[in-house]
Amino acid sequence: MAQLRVTDFFAQNKKGPAAGSLSAKRRKVQADGAPEPLEAGRPEKKKEQQQQEEETGPGLLEPPRTPLGSSCPQPSLPSSSRKRRRPEPEAELTPVSAQGRRRLGAKGTARKTLVMPAEEKGEAEMVSKEKLAELSGRLAKIRALAQKVTLPASSSEADGDIKSRLKRARLLESKISKRKEAEKEKVRNLPQLQLGESNPEPTAETSAKAPAFQRFHNLAQDVPPGLALPYKYKVLAEMFRSMDTIVGMLFNRSETVTFAKVKQGIQDMMRRQFEERNLGQIKAVYPASYIMRQEKNIPTFGTPGQKRSDYQLTIEPVLEAGEKLSASHLMERRKIFGRNLVNIVKRHHKAFLASLNPPMVVPEDKLTRWHPRFSVDDVPDIVPAEVPQPPQVDKITTAQEVLAKARSLMTPKMEKALANLALRTAETSPSVPESPRPPPPAGTPSSLKGVSQSLLERVRAKEVQKLQALMVRNPQQERRLDMLSRLPEMARVLRNVFVAEKKQALPMEVACQRMMASYRSLMTFGETEKHLHLLSELLPDWVSVLPIRQETYIKLDKSVDLNVVTERLAARAKEEERL
Repeated sequence: MAQLRVTDFFAQNKKGPAAGSLSAKRRKVQADGAPEPLEAGRPEKKKEQQQQEEETGPGLLEPPRTPLGSSCPQPSLPSSSRKRRRPEPEAELTPVSAQGRRRLGAKGTARKTLVMPAEEKGEAEMVSKEKLAELSGRLAKIRALAQKVTLPASSSEADGDIKSRLKRARLLESKISKRKEAEKEKVRNLPQLQLGESNPEPTAETSAKAPAFQRFHNLAQDVPPGLALPYKYKVLAEMFRSMDTIVGMLFNRSETVTFAKVKQGIQDMMRRQFEERNLGQIKAVYPASYIMRQEKNIPTFGTPGQKRSDYQLTIEPVLEAGEKLSASHLMERRKIFGRNLVNIVKRHHKAFLASLNPPMVVPEDKLTRWHPRFSVDDVPDIVPAEVPQPPQVDKITTAQEVLAKARSLMTPKMEKALANLALRTAETSPSVPESPRPPPPAGTPSSLKGVSQSLLERVRAKEVQKLQALMVRNPQQERRLDMLSRLPEMARVLRNVFVAEKKQALPMEVACQRMMASYRSLMTFGETEKHLHLLSELLPDWVSVLPIRQETYIKLDKSVDLNVVTERLAARAKEEERL
């Protein structure tokens, strides 16, 4: 198959439609696979090449040839990959000059330049001018905005803003001061409660509200109700236990116990801050626990911020001569401290009962639980006792201090005159006001208007009696009352079991299993057996427990009316509640 040359197509474009039709015929014949006639085609081809050389010059349209001896074969170009370039109708083509053709040589190609019309050139210039005008306008806007941002606000606006902020700050400050004064008034109006002969009345800390886990600590306990302590009292008891442990270790090895050592040890054990205030609270609760003194010349062992010549607070446990602080002593002291904390809460509880309407009086030795409306976690904090402080040495440094000390040096006549004056002022001064009493009970609410006063008094007396019995009830009696409250329903279940089994007597094991499967709440085998024994104790004519040989049987009389049985059980429960 003969190979096509690039010059064939170039000549067709130059020659016109005749040459183009002839080359098209050749391509068609080659595509069909027929052999090309050599004798007819070659003379015409030579004539065409001569004409092209005359028009374009020698060597311009010669095809590129592969040099002899080259190992690379000449690639065959498919006809489909060649595309004709058609000149755009709007552009004008200018022929290449002869000089340019000579410069191109054999390897060059004929290049064509596009010449734009004058109208299109004018339109392009107009579009470029419009774009430049638009861009310049945008740039001016951006510069104006940047200038506005960078320019500072006017002095009048800034002064007005500062004045408004200052006014708002003063208003907030006045509101805060009013609120603090109101809180102080509330603290002053709290009822005074005496905790002992030497301790003043404790006041609750109202500056910061305690978190919920402290305020409702008593309600979140899963232990049976009893004389529970507030959260802050439990923390203080834990501090005393840690302090007793550290003091015992240092005291048993004959080492001087200082507050700095105890403080560091308690903070490491509890991960809480321990200050002199907590030490004063421990002393207020248990005064006979430690002896505290201020001493100096105690080795500090490199403690930062302390010198050997400084005064230090020393702590010594109260023990008999020669005794060590053993484990039995620690347990006993811990029990005494907990008992003292309970006694403090009992005093607050007693004051709460006296403020009720009608007031209640419950002996402290018979009290087993607090009043339902007594908020245990709201009990005021313990006021710390005085802790020994280092002596203050007066050092006169100014003339004013010298004059003040000279005034204190008075003659005996002056002292006598001042004493007489103090006696006369004491006689004429008004009497000391008595301690404030608890507020009187509130009057009858509007919802109870029209109800006879005697009926209200009877209802209140019954309520007081019921609460008083609840507060002095022991745990064993409480458990028995719980069992009595379950007996009516258990009696109904037991009768149904006997009716279903159609027997007069059942083994205790079978009866307990049937009861456990039928009762509404989960009960163990032992608890069910206790309830059945209690039924036989209260109603021996209806249920009886019969031990026969190695087994125990339970017998029930199905002829007895069940309503009568439940009424008798309810009456018995009410009787025991009144006790």
